[in-house]
Amino acid sequence: MPGEAAGDIILTIKQAMPQMRKAEQRVAEVILSDIGFAVHATSGDLARRAGVSEPSVTRFSRAAGCAGVRELKVKLAQSMVVGRIYLEPPPHVGTDLARPAMWRSVFQEIRRAISAVEEQLDVDSLERAAGAIATCSRLVAFGVGGGSSVVVTEIEHRFFRLGIAVSHSSDPHLMRMIAATLGKGDVVIAVSTSGKSSDVADAARIAKQYGARVVAVTKPGSRLAALADFALTLHVPEFPDALKPTASRYALLAAIDLLATATAYARPREAQERMRRIKLELVKSTSGNADEPLGD
Repeated sequence: MPGEAAGDIILTIKQAMPQMRKAEQRVAEVILSDIGFAVHATSGDLARRAGVSEPSVTRFSRAAGCAGVRELKVKLAQSMVVGRIYLEPPPHVGTDLARPAMWRSVFQEIRRAISAVEEQLDVDSLERAAGAIATCSRLVAFGVGGGSSVVVTEIEHRFFRLGIAVSHSSDPHLMRMIAATLGKGDVVIAVSTSGKSSDVADAARIAKQYGARVVAVTKPGSRLAALADFALTLHVPEFPDALKPTASRYALLAAIDLLATATAYARPREAQERMRRIKLELVKSTSGNADEPLGD
C-alpha cells in the first residue's frame, strides 16, 4: 500500500487499481461507484455486482492493503465520515442538465443564504452589538478557515472607514496573543460558521476574561454562541454538491454588512465625516467621481 495513502482507503484503491487483475479492478469499480452499498454488502453481494468470484473480492481486499474483507469494510465506513456529497457523483454530471442545474443552484443558494440572515438574525441583539462597537476603544475580528477568514478581513474593511480602530487575525497563535492584550472597552467579533472552532472560541474566551465584550457571528446553540455577550446566530444548511462553493459565506457577509450599517447609524455624523474624507482623497488621487463605490 502506498505510504501517502495509508489513512485514505479511497485513494489507496484508486492508486492500486492499475496494478490489479481485471477481476479485482471490477470490484474496485463497484466499490468506488457506491461506497454505501460496499460498506453493508457481503462478499457475495460485491462479487455478484462485479460479476466475479468471492475469492476475487478477498484478493482485492488484500491488494488494497487490508487483511481481508472485514477490514476493508471498516475502512470504507470510516471514509464516509466526509459525507456522501464527496463520494457520490455530483448531480447531472455528464448530461445536458449539468450547466443549467449548476447555474440555477449557485444563485438559488446565494438567495437562500441571504434570506436565512433576514429571517434568523435577532434585530435587538444586532443593534446592541452595534452600540457596543460604536463606543469601543478597539475592535478585533477573529476567524479561521476558508469562509470565516475572508469575513474577518471584510470586517476590517467595513469598520475602519467608520473611524473605528479595527484589526483582524486568522492565525490561532496570534489570536490568543491579541486577545490577551484586550480589556474593558474593547470588542471582539468572533466568526465561525459552525461555532465549533476551538481556536476562535478560545481567543474569544481569553478576550472576555480580560474584560472585552464578544460579538459572535455563528451557529445557534454552539459553544461560541454560548460565551458571547451578543450572539448573532444564523445557520445555512450545506447544499448537496461538493463542486459548488459554500453559500454560507454570503450569509456571514450579509450579517457583517448589517452590523456595520447599524454601527454607522449609531454614530451617523462621525461615520459620514470619515467616509467623506476617504471619498475626497480617492477622487483627488484618481479619475473617479462621486457616483462610484467608496474604495472600489
